[in-house]
Amino acid sequence: MTAGVWGTLVGQRSTVDVLRTAVSGQGMTHAWLFTGPPGSGRSNAAIAFAAALQCPQGGVGPDCPDGCHACHTVLAGSHADVAVIRTEKLSIGVDEVRELVRRASLSPMGDRWQILVVEDADRLTEQACNALLKAIEEPNGRTIWMLCAPTVEDVLPTIRSRCRLVTLSTPTTPEVTAFLVARGVEERLASYAARASQGHIGRARALAFDEAVRNRRQEVVGMPARLTSLGRCMDAATRLASTAKEEADAITAELDAREKGDLDSAYGVVERGRRPREYGPALAALEKAQRTRAKRRHLDVVDRGLTDLVSVYRDAIALATGAPGALVNEEIRDQVEQIAQSTSPELNLRRIGWIFEAREQMLEFNVPVALALESMMVALKAPER
Repeated sequence: MTAGVWGTLVGQRSTVDVLRTAVSGQGMTHAWLFTGPPGSGRSNAAIAFAAALQCPQGGVGPDCPDGCHACHTVLAGSHADVAVIRTEKLSIGVDEVRELVRRASLSPMGDRWQILVVEDADRLTEQACNALLKAIEEPNGRTIWMLCAPTVEDVLPTIRSRCRLVTLSTPTTPEVTAFLVARGVEERLASYAARASQGHIGRARALAFDEAVRNRRQEVVGMPARLTSLGRCMDAATRLASTAKEEADAITAELDAREKGDLDSAYGVVERGRRPREYGPALAALEKAQRTRAKRRHLDVVDRGLTDLVSVYRDAIALATGAPGALVNEEIRDQVEQIAQSTSPELNLRRIGWIFEAREQMLEFNVPVALALESMMVALKAPER
């Protein structure tokens, strides 16, 4: 992979070439849209691009990124002229975008660019989109917008028509394996993590470095072979929902406590031992935001579990049809073979469809997680012999 800040991107050589060319001044524009499947590195590409634009050496000099102050601060999230908006909520509201628009109207503090990166641009509300559109239509000469979304269809046509599109691809298993091995992971474990993550870099890292994550995944991918009765289906749904809740709570608990501590300190609750009148509304707003974040995190963890379930039925279809290539779940090949032999590829394809239906019910229509998973598991149950 190309040296410097671009080394954080895996399997994106053509994207790196496009962005490096833009850094040199060819094809540069004020608005960019980074698209690609989950885990492909959309936001990593945008931030690496931002670092290269702020770097006197274009992000590839001998001192980048560790020694170059500009690259280091951008990658660390502390550069004065680079703002990254990411949300733990279900959407990005108009107030957050208006603050970015206000910042976009200012001149950069340094002598290069004012850069605004919007992760999850597909989560912008309608009002937020309208506020953003006006800012992109009337750009400041030294301001650059970088939006990140899964597909171009996830962004309003009026916005994407004003952006230069950069499309990332899913890294291959060998590319992800090499990435992990270069970071000290034993090759066999790296190969497993690369296959199991299906090209999702963040997921591959977690699988490679955290045994608890590997164990939770093993629990999920072992479920299809055990769905032989109504009772087992209900039990599987309960376990998937509760395990996801526990994992999500573990992720958010530390952050919640830190935010509560910061709020207490800001209002002098700790020092003075009493709560000023303004503290109550501020605490209520914080708790509401934390509940929203916890809900999204829970859904994200459940969604990851559904992706793992899909991989099992995909493997069963591959075995039944003689498709070339390694299985995603090679370590449970015997269970996959059992599913392939006891059912048809057509049924397993319908099962994948039912999993995606459950996902849509939870993410789009706000159906309770437990109810959606129970319905899905019953649909996935092995047919009577």
